Amino acid sequence: MSVSVASCAKSKDEAVSSAQYRDGKFVNSATDVQSGTGNMGAIVKRLLLEKRVDPVPAKSLPMLTPTQAELDAIAGDLAVRLGHSTVLLRLDSQYFITDPVFVDRASPVQWAGPKRFHAPAMALDDLPTLAGVVISHDHYDHLDKASVRRLAQTGTHFYAPLGVGQRLIRWGIDASQVTELDWWQSVTVGSTQLVATPAQHFSGRTLWDRDSTLWASFSFISQHSRVFFSGDGGYFDGFAEIGERYGPFDLTLMETGAYDEMWDGIHMLPEQSVQAHRDLRGKAMIPIHNGTFDLGMHAWYEPMERALAAANVDGQSLKIPMMGQVVEIGAPFEQTVWWREAETPEALSLAQAQ
Repeated sequence: MSVSVASCAKSKDEAVSSAQYRDGKFVNSATDVQSGTGNMGAIVKRLLLEKRVDPVPAKSLPMLTPTQAELDAIAGDLAVRLGHSTVLLRLDSQYFITDPVFVDRASPVQWAGPKRFHAPAMALDDLPTLAGVVISHDHYDHLDKASVRRLAQTGTHFYAPLGVGQRLIRWGIDASQVTELDWWQSVTVGSTQLVATPAQHFSGRTLWDRDSTLWASFSFISQHSRVFFSGDGGYFDGFAEIGERYGPFDLTLMETGAYDEMWDGIHMLPEQSVQAHRDLRGKAMIPIHNGTFDLGMHAWYEPMERALAAANVDGQSLKIPMMGQVVEIGAPFEQTVWWREAETPEALSLAQAQ
C-alpha cells in the first residue's frame, strides 16, 4: 500500500531520513548495480573509435502536431508522445506531462551536446492546462531548467522524487507548486492517484552531485485507466512488485533507448523493457526514451525494431506511435513502421529482410 503525503516539498532532513538514502547519497535497492562508469576507459575508446551506424535519422521524421481542440474532440483517456520521455497524458479529463524537455539539446548548454532530431510535437505555449508535471529524475534529457520554469509560470504543480523538488525551488519555482515523493508515497490529484514507485538508476547534473537526488518511476491510477511511466532504469525485480501492487496497467510507458550491455544496470535493453512490461502486467506498451536524442551507441531506430521483435514472441501489444500521434488508452491502435521512412536504404533493406 502506498503512503500518502501532503502537497509540499520535503526539507533536507526529511529527505535524508528516507530508506533510500545511505552514507550521504541515494542508493538503489540492489547493491550490485553496474552503471558502466567502472568501464569509462573502454566506453571512451568506443566513442572515439567505434564506427557508428545510423546514429541519427537520414531524413526528417514523420510526425503529427495535435491541437488542444483535436485532443478535446477525443473521448476517454489518451497519451501523446511529444519527444524522448516527454508524454502528454489525459486521465479522467485531467492533463499531465512527464519529463518535459522542449529545448534543442539535452545538455548543460545549448551550444553543444545531443541535439534533438525533431521539434516537440506540441509547443509549450500550445499545451492544455496541466494538472501536474511529473519528473522522474534530474538528468538533462529528463529535467530541463528552461522548460520547467516556463511551465511554472502557468501555475501548474510539479511532482518529483526527493531532492529534485528542492532543485526546482532553487531555480525559482514556488515551493507551494512542488511536491516531493519517496518511493511508494502517493498524492491524489483530482480523481487520479499518483504514486512514486521504485526504479534502478542514478542521478546528478555535474561531476560533484552524483546521487544527491532520488530517481523514480510513477504509477497513475485514475478512475478509468492505470498507466505506468518508467522514467529511466535498468531491469530489476521491482517491476514485478509494482505490478502486484498496482497492476494490471492499461498502458506502460517503458524506457527503450540509450542502452548498451556495458551499462544495462541503469538502462534496459529492449528485450528487458518488454519483459518489464510483462512483469507489470501491462496490457499495452509504448517504448519511450528513443527517437529524439542520440544518447547511445545503437542506431536511432534500433529500439523500435528490437522491442517489436521481443513483443511479437508472445503477442504483447506494442504501440509505437509517431511523435504527436494520439494513443487512446484501451482502444485499438493501427501500428505502422513509420521509423523506416527515415532509415538509410541499407538499414531499410536489412529491417525488411528480418
